[in-house]
Amino acid sequence: MKYDAETFLMEVLKIPTVNGKDNEKALAVFLRDFLKDCNVSAVVQDIDSRHANVVGVLEGKSKETVIWNGHLDTVPYGKIGEWKTDPSVPSKKNGCIYARGASDMKSGLAAMAYVLGSMKEKGYVPSRTIYFCGTCDEEKNGMGAKHLLEAQTLGEPALLLIGEPTGLQPGTAQKGCIWLQMKLQGRTSHGAYPEQGINAVEYGIRIFQDLKTKLIEHSHGLLGSPTCQITKAEGGIVPNMTPDAAEFMLDIRVIPGITTQMVSEWLKKIIEGCRQETDGELDVEVHVQNDRQAIEIPADSPWLKKLQWELRLAGLSKEPIGINYFTDASILAKEIPSTPVLLFGPGQPEMAHKPNEYVEIEKYLQYIRILKRFL
Repeated sequence: MKYDAETFLMEVLKIPTVNGKDNEKALAVFLRDFLKDCNVSAVVQDIDSRHANVVGVLEGKSKETVIWNGHLDTVPYGKIGEWKTDPSVPSKKNGCIYARGASDMKSGLAAMAYVLGSMKEKGYVPSRTIYFCGTCDEEKNGMGAKHLLEAQTLGEPALLLIGEPTGLQPGTAQKGCIWLQMKLQGRTSHGAYPEQGINAVEYGIRIFQDLKTKLIEHSHGLLGSPTCQITKAEGGIVPNMTPDAAEFMLDIRVIPGITTQMVSEWLKKIIEGCRQETDGELDVEVHVQNDRQAIEIPADSPWLKKLQWELRLAGLSKEPIGINYFTDASILAKEIPSTPVLLFGPGQPEMAHKPNEYVEIEKYLQYIRILKRFL
């Protein structure tokens, strides 16, 4: 092969793919060219001038397919002064590689592509056809995952394996994410006579608190309780006037069993109660700006048992973990709801989006060995 596994990861990390800033397509082209050099069938799915997916296919012995997915983009570097190395240039130190994307999730992405290439060069034919899908824009809107669905790339796979950072433990459950925008219209009054007005800010906070109380009544063994927080709030004009308008953004992380429809119904009842207090004068508009469903694989899934067996052979922990952040699985699984989803990658989940992000080289190499056996 043109690269060994470690060098290949370094090359992937050298290509900047900060979401909203860099050309993610450049990495898609690099991965396609690598796979084609290994005689793996691979294409770039163009979306626009800076966004594209890469799809590689390793033909199997049967028509059944599995999907390996990783995303091309990274979050911004953050405060450069907090980095001990240049986040745009991979740096090797103390058995680790430091760079933005090292954990989240270019190490998982690179390993998946590397395994497909090396297996093809060795003439290995897996039992099922493997689709490697490198997707763009995961960190924001999931543009790449949505394009995969529109292009009907996936079919009905037997497994969706996501290479997100799990520290080489099986990720069996993932929180969903809902971003709700609330716009409230009340009635203004003099600050000395608040009873004559309808305070849009106070009602917005009350609606948020009641919804949060409802959400945290629920719990999950691995993921804990749902979370709900205000991430944006605007309202008010001057100190001595009751604010008649307000806008809030809520970030809600839900657990398996709680759907966006359920949250919408709870919110509707809470808002209706507030409207009755104001004789219907309070007006609240709610817009869903992000809708990512929660994911969970059954504990008795043969795929999970197989992965746990491989982890045991490698001397690693087979204990399942939960993932609080959303992934492209929350988009892809909507169209293939019967497909089990496993999250499994070499990066450290606690290092995602932080300065001095790194991946342990040995974990990256272990991940490659496990993937080869998992074929």
